[in-house]
Amino acid sequence: MTDAVDVPPVFFNPLDPGYLADPYPHLTEMREADPVHESPLGIWVLFRYDDVFNLLRNPTMSVEDANISGGLNEMREQMFEAMLAEFDDDARGRGDRAILNLDPPDHTRIRKLVAKAFTMRRVEQLRENVQAQVDAVLDRVAGGGTWDVVEELAFPLPFQVISDLLGMPDGDRDQIRAWSHALTKTLDPIVAEEDLRAAFEASRAMSDHLEDVVAWKREHPADDVLTGLVQAEEDGDRLSAEELRDQIVLIFIAGHETTVNLIGNGMQALLRHPDQLARWRDDPTLDATAVDELLRYDAPVQLSRRIVMSEFELEGRSIAPGTLVMTHLAAANRDPAKWGPTADRLDVGRADAGQHVTFGSGIHFCLGASLARLEGQVAMSSILRRFPDLEQAGDAVPNGRITLRGLDSLPVTS
Repeated sequence: MTDAVDVPPVFFNPLDPGYLADPYPHLTEMREADPVHESPLGIWVLFRYDDVFNLLRNPTMSVEDANISGGLNEMREQMFEAMLAEFDDDARGRGDRAILNLDPPDHTRIRKLVAKAFTMRRVEQLRENVQAQVDAVLDRVAGGGTWDVVEELAFPLPFQVISDLLGMPDGDRDQIRAWSHALTKTLDPIVAEEDLRAAFEASRAMSDHLEDVVAWKREHPADDVLTGLVQAEEDGDRLSAEELRDQIVLIFIAGHETTVNLIGNGMQALLRHPDQLARWRDDPTLDATAVDELLRYDAPVQLSRRIVMSEFELEGRSIAPGTLVMTHLAAANRDPAKWGPTADRLDVGRADAGQHVTFGSGIHFCLGASLARLEGQVAMSSILRRFPDLEQAGDAVPNGRITLRGLDSLPVTS
């Protein structure tokens, strides 16, 4: 008989060199070996569908970072204080009033005001305009050899749609995109000092820009979301200056960053599965189902956070108040306990694809879900049917994000 060997416990490591290219083998490992995982960094990560779904809907959980204690939060706070000193900037609290970062009752009050812009009826009214923008891009690239799905369509389409919906004045698209990219990096569970510094710079620049935009909008009101937010009043309540700024930043960034990833990731998945590409291309009745399956198969938003407010037990393990818990949406979306033995396969006809958790669940369910679905459906179905011989023409370039995982480039020939 040989001596027993101590095997080190598995731990969630999104910094592994192969993770960004394909996180799913590691997510399968975590879901099977330690689905309720306590990280060495002091946070917990959940990987199973039922655990993720139930935690996201648990009304006792918080999303306000001020409620986090110890561990990773202390490291972030130290870096944050250093940035404040370096930039001599009043950045504390910036972003805290966005509904994504608020608990009730403030979340309830502000979401009620913002949600008017994203009703299914209002979103559906955008379909004709979205189709026209997609057709214009495809007309331009037709017959031109190699083109980039992300640069030509996946980024500019949602950027323009959300800009038009908000009523943003014309601006430097490339500069705003750079600010947005820098800010979204801070959503990752681990943030390098240089990334936090870039986010500080971007936050200050974006805030200054939006102050000018709001002042301009007060002088030029129109039938758009930004005017509605500036003038918002419900039961005698208005948005404060900080609340207005933070909602605009959230709507603007979330309104295009996630859809860029949906279209880029979705097209890459289809090109890697030509049978599913052909199946969707040839059957327009699959338009809605196919988009939800792509949202499930390779989630454009992979993680969502909650903070435990009172002692919480799961699988016989106790999680202390103040603990940050990350729900791994992408891992949940491929849980065989939910999706069966085909959980890791792309199936554009999957009947229950819409039960994915990519848009979250509960009171923080994504306001822009209908808009993202519309843009993804119109963009990808139009590409497939306009260019039936579409092929990938080179290596895709990942965007380097853990939470908002997507592509910066996807070259194709049509």
